[in-house]
Amino acid sequence: MLSRIRPHSESEIGDLLRDHGVHPTAQRVAVAYALFNRGTHLAAEDLYQLVKSNGTRVSKATVYNTLGALAKKGVIREVIADPNRVFYDPNTSPHHHFYNETTGELTDISVTEVEVTGLPQLPTGVELHGIDVIFRLRPKKIRAG
Repeated sequence: MLSRIRPHSESEIGDLLRDHGVHPTAQRVAVAYALFNRGTHLAAEDLYQLVKSNGTRVSKATVYNTLGALAKKGVIREVIADPNRVFYDPNTSPHHHFYNETTGELTDISVTEVEVTGLPQLPTGVELHGIDVIFRLRPKKIRAG
């Protein structure tokens, strides 16, 4: 498994946002800080509650817009493991995921632990940007008898 992203100070978060062309408002820094400090995958609603519990005044729209902007600029990754829930990942290095359908937990898998073969022919004029593999997990069913 991959190691977790280390927490960043709010000052380092501001620098990270600036380095990616994102103006570091107080709300953006608070959202990014909460995600990087937690160092795990979180959904927008979870981040909204976390940022509010830390005492920052922020709207849901600001959290969603901030996460969208951070993902678009490459500060974080969006991971769609569940059609009803987008996760935000502070780890932008190449890696894959286990998704536990029962608990909703998303766990990193090193890119070296997964081998993808037999890729289809790509359409003309495009190049492969990346491959995201998500292994969906659930408890084994116990068979009677």
